[in-house]
Amino acid sequence: MTASTRGVPPAAESGRAGVPAAPIAPPLLVFGGPYSNLRATEAMRARAEALGIPPASVICTGDVVAYCAEPEETARAVRDWGCRVIAGNCEEQLAAGAADCACGFEEGSECDRLAKGWYPFAAARISAGMRAWMAGLPRTLAFDVAGLRVRVVHGGVAGISRFLFASERAALAEEVALSGADIVVAGHAGLPFIERVGRRVWFNPGVIGMPANDGTADGWYGLVAVEAGRLVLSTHRLAYDHIAAAAAVRRAGHADGYARTLVTGLWPSLDVLPPAERAATGRRLRRRTLRIALPVGVHVPSPAAHI
Repeated sequence: MTASTRGVPPAAESGRAGVPAAPIAPPLLVFGGPYSNLRATEAMRARAEALGIPPASVICTGDVVAYCAEPEETARAVRDWGCRVIAGNCEEQLAAGAADCACGFEEGSECDRLAKGWYPFAAARISAGMRAWMAGLPRTLAFDVAGLRVRVVHGGVAGISRFLFASERAALAEEVALSGADIVVAGHAGLPFIERVGRRVWFNPGVIGMPANDGTADGWYGLVAVEAGRLVLSTHRLAYDHIAAAAAVRRAGHADGYARTLVTGLWPSLDVLPPAERAATGRRLRRRTLRIALPVGVHVPSPAAHI
Protein backbone atom coordinates (compact mmCIF):
# COMPACT_ATOMS: atom_id res chain seq x y z
CA MET A 1 0.00 0.00 0.00
CA THR A 2 1.05 3.57 -0.56
CA ALA A 3 -0.14 6.95 0.59
CA SER A 4 -0.22 8.31 -2.96
CA THR A 5 -3.20 10.41 -3.95
CA ARG A 6 -2.69 9.98 -7.70
CA GLY A 7 -5.94 9.15 -9.43
CA VAL A 8 -8.14 10.44 -6.63
CA PRO A 9 -11.22 12.14 -8.09
CA PRO A 10 -11.52 15.82 -7.07
CA ALA A 11 -14.42 15.04 -4.74
CA ALA A 12 -12.27 12.52 -2.92
CA GLU A 13 -9.83 15.21 -1.91
CA SER A 14 -12.10 18.17 -1.41
CA GLY A 15 -15.28 16.68 0.01
CA ARG A 16 -18.18 19.09 -0.39
CA ALA A 17 -16.16 22.26 -0.17
CA GLY A 18 -12.54 22.63 0.78
CA VAL A 19 -9.18 20.89 0.97
CA PRO A 20 -7.98 17.47 2.17
CA ALA A 21 -7.63 17.08 5.92
CA ALA A 22 -4.21 17.11 7.54
CA PRO A 23 -2.84 13.75 8.69
CA ILE A 24 -4.59 12.36 11.76
CA ALA A 25 -2.50 10.57 14.36
CA PRO A 26 -3.82 7.24 15.60
CA PRO A 27 -5.71 6.01 17.48
CA LEU A 28 -8.96 6.89 15.70
CA LEU A 29 -12.48 5.81 16.53
CA VAL A 30 -14.90 5.41 13.61
CA PHE A 31 -18.63 4.69 13.70
CA GLY A 32 -21.77 5.08 11.64
CA GLY A 33 -25.51 5.39 11.96
CA PRO A 34 -26.51 7.01 15.25
CA TYR A 35 -29.99 6.77 13.66
CA SER A 36 -31.71 9.17 16.12
CA ASN A 37 -30.72 6.83 18.97
CA LEU A 38 -29.64 9.27 21.67
CA ARG A 39 -28.71 6.61 24.21
CA ALA A 40 -26.40 4.82 21.81
CA THR A 41 -24.82 8.15 20.85
CA GLU A 42 -24.16 9.07 24.47
CA ALA A 43 -22.68 5.61 25.07
CA MET A 44 -20.40 6.03 22.06
CA ARG A 45 -19.11 9.37 23.31
CA ALA A 46 -18.53 7.89 26.77
CA ARG A 47 -16.56 5.01 25.23
CA ALA A 48 -14.39 7.39 23.21
CA GLU A 49 -13.66 9.43 26.33
CA ALA A 50 -12.85 6.28 28.32
CA LEU A 51 -10.39 5.29 25.59
CA GLY A 52 -8.81 8.74 25.69
CA ILE A 53 -9.66 9.48 22.04
CA PRO A 54 -10.38 13.19 21.48
CA PRO A 55 -13.23 14.44 19.26
CA ALA A 56 -10.82 15.39 16.45
CA SER A 57 -9.86 11.70 16.20
CA VAL A 58 -13.46 10.45 16.08
CA ILE A 59 -15.24 10.10 12.73
CA CYS A 60 -18.93 9.45 12.07
CA THR A 61 -19.84 8.07 8.63
CA GLY A 62 -23.27 9.71 8.56
CA ASP A 63 -26.97 8.95 8.98
CA VAL A 64 -26.99 10.72 12.32
CA VAL A 65 -30.78 10.82 11.98
CA ALA A 66 -32.97 7.88 10.98
CA TYR A 67 -35.18 5.22 12.58
CA CYS A 68 -35.30 6.00 16.30
CA ALA A 69 -37.20 8.46 18.47
CA GLU A 70 -34.91 11.43 19.12
CA PRO A 71 -33.68 12.94 15.85
CA GLU A 72 -33.12 16.53 17.01
CA GLU A 73 -31.55 15.52 20.30
CA THR A 74 -29.22 13.02 18.63
CA ALA A 75 -28.12 15.47 15.95
CA ARG A 76 -27.37 18.08 18.60
CA ALA A 77 -25.43 15.54 20.67
CA VAL A 78 -23.23 14.64 17.69
CA ARG A 79 -22.70 18.28 16.71
CA ASP A 80 -21.89 19.34 20.26
CA TRP A 81 -19.45 16.44 20.67
CA GLY A 82 -17.28 18.10 18.03
CA CYS A 83 -16.25 14.91 16.27
CA ARG A 84 -15.74 14.75 12.50
CA VAL A 85 -18.93 13.91 10.58
CA ILE A 86 -19.66 13.32 6.92
CA ALA A 87 -23.15 13.59 5.47
CA GLY A 88 -25.19 10.48 4.95
CA ASN A 89 -28.13 10.39 2.59
CA CYS A 90 -30.43 11.24 5.51
CA GLU A 91 -28.52 14.44 6.30
CA GLU A 92 -28.53 15.48 2.64
CA GLN A 93 -32.26 14.88 2.28
CA LEU A 94 -33.22 16.59 5.53
CA ALA A 95 -31.02 19.59 4.74
CA ALA A 96 -32.71 19.91 1.35
CA GLY A 97 -36.23 19.55 2.79
CA ALA A 98 -36.75 16.49 0.60
CA ALA A 99 -39.83 14.30 0.92
CA ASP A 100 -38.00 10.98 1.39
CA CYS A 101 -34.73 9.58 2.73
CA ALA A 102 -33.21 8.47 -0.61
CA CYS A 103 -31.88 5.44 1.26
CA GLY A 104 -31.63 3.28 -1.83
CA PHE A 105 -34.46 0.95 -0.83
CA GLU A 106 -36.30 -0.82 -3.63
CA GLU A 107 -39.66 0.82 -4.23
CA GLY A 108 -42.45 -1.17 -2.61
CA SER A 109 -40.08 -3.16 -0.39
CA GLU A 110 -40.60 -3.52 3.36
CA CYS A 111 -37.70 -1.12 4.03
CA ASP A 112 -39.34 1.41 1.70
CA ARG A 113 -42.65 1.01 3.55
CA LEU A 114 -41.02 1.48 6.94
CA ALA A 115 -39.20 4.61 5.72
CA LYS A 116 -42.58 6.20 5.04
CA GLY A 117 -43.07 6.16 8.81
CA TRP A 118 -39.72 7.13 10.30
CA TYR A 119 -38.56 9.71 7.76
CA PRO A 120 -41.57 12.07 8.06
CA PHE A 121 -41.34 11.65 11.86
CA ALA A 122 -37.71 12.79 11.78
CA ALA A 123 -38.28 15.57 9.24
CA ALA A 124 -41.01 17.09 11.39
CA ARG A 125 -38.69 17.29 14.41
CA ILE A 126 -35.42 18.59 12.96
CA SER A 127 -34.92 22.30 13.56
CA ALA A 128 -33.77 24.84 10.99
CA GLY A 129 -30.50 25.14 12.87
CA MET A 130 -29.77 21.44 12.63
CA ARG A 131 -30.72 21.39 8.93
CA ALA A 132 -28.16 24.15 8.38
CA TRP A 133 -25.53 22.11 10.22
CA MET A 134 -26.33 19.09 8.05
CA ALA A 135 -26.11 21.19 4.89
CA GLY A 136 -22.54 22.12 5.81
CA LEU A 137 -21.29 18.56 6.31
CA PRO A 138 -18.78 17.24 3.77
CA ARG A 139 -19.69 14.24 1.64
CA THR A 140 -16.28 12.65 2.15
CA LEU A 141 -13.03 12.97 4.05
CA ALA A 142 -9.55 12.10 2.83
CA PHE A 143 -6.46 12.13 5.03
CA ASP A 144 -3.29 10.21 5.86
CA VAL A 145 -2.85 8.05 8.94
CA ALA A 146 0.49 6.39 9.63
CA GLY A 147 1.57 7.01 6.04
CA LEU A 148 -1.52 5.42 4.48
CA ARG A 149 -4.26 7.28 2.65
CA VAL A 150 -7.77 6.92 4.12
CA ARG A 151 -11.00 7.87 2.38
CA VAL A 152 -14.23 8.11 4.38
CA VAL A 153 -17.54 7.75 2.51
CA HIS A 154 -21.10 7.08 3.53
CA GLY A 155 -22.25 4.36 1.15
CA GLY A 156 -20.18 3.96 -1.99
CA VAL A 157 -17.47 6.17 -3.40
CA ALA A 158 -19.59 7.19 -6.38
CA GLY A 159 -23.05 6.80 -4.82
CA ILE A 160 -23.95 7.93 -1.31
CA SER A 161 -26.80 5.40 -0.96
CA ARG A 162 -25.07 2.33 -2.37
CA PHE A 163 -25.26 -0.71 -0.09
CA LEU A 164 -21.99 -2.67 -0.02
CA PHE A 165 -21.47 -5.88 1.94
CA ALA A 166 -18.53 -8.17 2.65
CA SER A 167 -19.76 -10.89 0.27
CA GLU A 168 -19.87 -8.51 -2.71
CA ARG A 169 -16.24 -8.82 -3.75
CA ALA A 170 -16.64 -7.46 -7.27
CA ALA A 171 -18.55 -4.40 -6.08
CA LEU A 172 -16.00 -3.69 -3.35
CA ALA A 173 -13.17 -3.95 -5.89
CA GLU A 174 -14.98 -1.52 -8.19
CA GLU A 175 -15.53 0.99 -5.40
CA VAL A 176 -12.10 0.80 -3.81
CA ALA A 177 -10.53 1.37 -7.23
CA LEU A 178 -12.47 4.64 -7.46
CA SER A 179 -11.35 5.77 -4.02
CA GLY A 180 -7.70 6.49 -4.73
CA ALA A 181 -7.02 5.39 -1.15
CA ASP A 182 -5.34 2.54 0.69
CA ILE A 183 -8.24 2.20 3.13
CA VAL A 184 -11.88 3.10 2.61
CA VAL A 185 -13.97 3.64 5.75
CA ALA A 186 -17.68 3.39 4.92
CA GLY A 187 -21.12 3.20 6.50
CA HIS A 188 -24.74 2.86 5.30
CA ALA A 189 -24.88 -0.94 5.12
CA GLY A 190 -25.38 -1.45 8.86
CA LEU A 191 -23.07 -4.47 9.24
CA PRO A 192 -19.45 -4.32 10.48
CA PHE A 193 -16.77 -5.93 8.33
CA ILE A 194 -13.16 -5.58 7.20
CA GLU A 195 -12.21 -6.89 3.77
CA ARG A 196 -8.93 -6.90 1.90
CA VAL A 197 -9.48 -5.97 -1.73
CA GLY A 198 -6.21 -6.66 -3.48
CA ARG A 199 -3.67 -4.40 -1.76
CA ARG A 200 -6.38 -2.13 -0.37
CA VAL A 201 -8.96 -2.45 2.41
CA TRP A 202 -12.68 -1.74 2.78
CA PHE A 203 -13.54 -1.10 6.42
CA ASN A 204 -17.14 -0.74 7.57
CA PRO A 205 -17.11 -0.29 11.37
CA GLY A 206 -20.87 -0.83 11.60
CA VAL A 207 -23.50 1.40 13.16
CA ILE A 208 -24.34 2.26 16.75
CA GLY A 209 -28.04 3.07 16.46
CA MET A 210 -29.31 -0.37 15.40
CA PRO A 211 -28.10 -3.93 16.01
CA ALA A 212 -26.22 -5.83 13.31
CA ASN A 213 -28.95 -8.44 12.63
CA ASP A 214 -27.00 -10.99 14.67
CA GLY A 215 -29.55 -11.59 17.41
CA THR A 216 -27.84 -9.29 19.92
CA ALA A 217 -28.82 -5.74 20.87
CA ASP A 218 -25.32 -4.27 20.61
CA GLY A 219 -24.20 -1.61 18.17
CA TRP A 220 -20.75 -1.66 16.55
CA TYR A 221 -17.85 0.74 16.04
CA GLY A 222 -14.25 0.54 14.84
CA LEU A 223 -10.77 1.51 15.97
CA VAL A 224 -7.70 2.42 13.93
CA ALA A 225 -4.50 2.07 15.94
CA VAL A 226 -0.79 1.37 15.59
CA GLU A 227 0.62 -1.66 17.37
CA ALA A 228 4.11 -3.12 16.92
CA GLY A 229 4.77 -1.25 13.71
CA ARG A 230 1.47 -2.14 12.03
CA LEU A 231 -1.78 -0.30 11.48
CA VAL A 232 -4.53 -2.26 13.20
CA LEU A 233 -8.18 -2.02 12.14
CA SER A 234 -10.70 -3.62 14.49
CA THR A 235 -14.44 -3.85 15.11
CA HIS A 236 -15.98 -3.66 18.58
CA ARG A 237 -19.36 -4.05 20.24
CA LEU A 238 -21.15 -1.15 21.92
CA ALA A 239 -23.57 -2.06 24.69
CA TYR A 240 -25.98 0.63 25.93
CA ASP A 241 -29.49 0.97 27.38
CA HIS A 242 -31.29 -0.52 24.38
CA ILE A 243 -34.41 -1.25 26.43
CA ALA A 244 -34.93 2.46 27.11
CA ALA A 245 -34.20 3.26 23.46
CA ALA A 246 -36.82 0.73 22.32
CA ALA A 247 -39.35 2.12 24.80
CA ALA A 248 -38.84 5.61 23.39
CA VAL A 249 -39.52 4.36 19.85
CA ARG A 250 -42.67 2.57 21.02
CA ARG A 251 -43.93 5.70 22.74
CA ALA A 252 -43.37 7.71 19.59
CA GLY A 253 -45.39 5.14 17.63
CA HIS A 254 -43.71 5.77 14.28
CA ALA A 255 -41.53 2.67 13.88
CA ASP A 256 -42.64 -0.34 15.92
CA GLY A 257 -40.68 -2.70 13.68
CA TYR A 258 -37.45 -0.95 14.64
CA ALA A 259 -38.46 -0.90 18.32
CA ARG A 260 -38.53 -4.70 18.18
CA THR A 261 -35.17 -4.76 16.42
CA LEU A 262 -33.55 -2.77 19.22
CA VAL A 263 -34.49 -5.59 21.61
CA THR A 264 -34.25 -8.73 19.47
CA GLY A 265 -31.21 -7.76 17.43
CA LEU A 266 -32.96 -8.88 14.24
CA TRP A 267 -33.79 -6.52 11.40
CA PRO A 268 -37.47 -6.04 10.49
CA SER A 269 -36.63 -6.61 6.83
CA LEU A 270 -33.79 -8.31 4.96
CA ASP A 271 -34.55 -6.61 1.63
CA VAL A 272 -31.13 -5.00 1.20
CA LEU A 273 -29.03 -8.03 2.15
CA PRO A 274 -27.22 -10.28 -0.34
CA PRO A 275 -27.77 -14.05 0.09
CA ALA A 276 -24.68 -14.64 2.26
CA GLU A 277 -25.55 -11.89 4.75
CA ARG A 278 -29.20 -12.91 4.73
CA ALA A 279 -28.22 -16.48 5.60
CA ALA A 280 -26.21 -15.19 8.58
CA THR A 281 -29.28 -13.61 10.23
CA GLY A 282 -29.26 -14.28 13.97
CA ARG A 283 -25.69 -15.58 13.97
CA ARG A 284 -23.61 -13.77 16.58
CA LEU A 285 -20.89 -11.68 14.97
CA ARG A 286 -17.29 -11.91 16.08
CA ARG A 287 -14.89 -9.04 16.54
CA ARG A 288 -12.65 -8.62 13.49
CA THR A 289 -9.05 -7.41 13.36
CA LEU A 290 -6.79 -6.70 10.40
CA ARG A 291 -3.10 -5.76 10.66
CA ILE A 292 -1.51 -3.76 7.86
CA ALA A 293 2.21 -3.21 7.38
CA LEU A 294 3.18 0.46 7.43
CA PRO A 295 4.91 1.94 4.37
CA VAL A 296 8.68 1.67 4.29
CA GLY A 297 10.28 4.45 6.30
CA VAL A 298 7.15 5.25 8.35
CA HIS A 299 7.54 4.82 12.09
CA VAL A 300 4.67 5.62 14.43
CA PRO A 301 5.04 4.90 18.16
CA SER A 302 2.32 2.76 19.68
CA PRO A 303 0.18 4.73 22.16
CA ALA A 304 0.72 4.10 25.82
CA ALA A 305 -3.01 3.75 26.44
CA HIS A 306 -4.54 0.31 25.93
CA ILE A 307 -7.39 0.43 23.42
